[in-house]
Amino acid sequence: MNDHSEEVHAYTVRLELVDEPGELLRALDPIANNGGNLLSIFHERGNLTPRGHIPVEVDLEATPERFDAVVEGLRDAGVNVIQAGAERYSEELTVIVVGDLVQTDLSDTLSAIQDGTDTSITDVSLSAPEGTENGASARLRLKTQSGESETVLDSVRSVAERKDLRVIEPLTGGGEA
Repeated sequence: MNDHSEEVHAYTVRLELVDEPGELLRALDPIANNGGNLLSIFHERGNLTPRGHIPVEVDLEATPERFDAVVEGLRDAGVNVIQAGAERYSEELTVIVVGDLVQTDLSDTLSAIQDGTDTSITDVSLSAPEGTENGASARLRLKTQSGESETVLDSVRSVAERKDLRVIEPLTGGGEA
């Protein structure tokens, strides 16, 4: 008999943290203490929620029981949990965005890509070898649900067009050569 309660699932928890030293660590303790396995942390210090707090998105793996304990532990620790739930991301995309990323507010660009799509930005790598005044490039790793890649790419294209950025899109499977 297969016990589904012992299956590990990917979850995303969205938090609001006060901008004070130690707050991120305080939020991570209940995850570790309740058996959650961290996959990624998106800590957006340059962007604030309407209440003036820092939005943080944590992707983790856990069994359903452990996930419930993680959420309860976060709330018991006084961490403001905005959203907690299973969000299985089965597709990953990597895109390159090129242009005046720093001057057009990279944090805002990342938020705009995520708004309205079911995607998680799991990694950002910024390069500006000639200084930020001469433009920069960023490699973005995005995870989304199966079948949503084109919607995510549309969001990236839209944000890039609005901010006069160029997008280098991932190669997709083609027809016969």
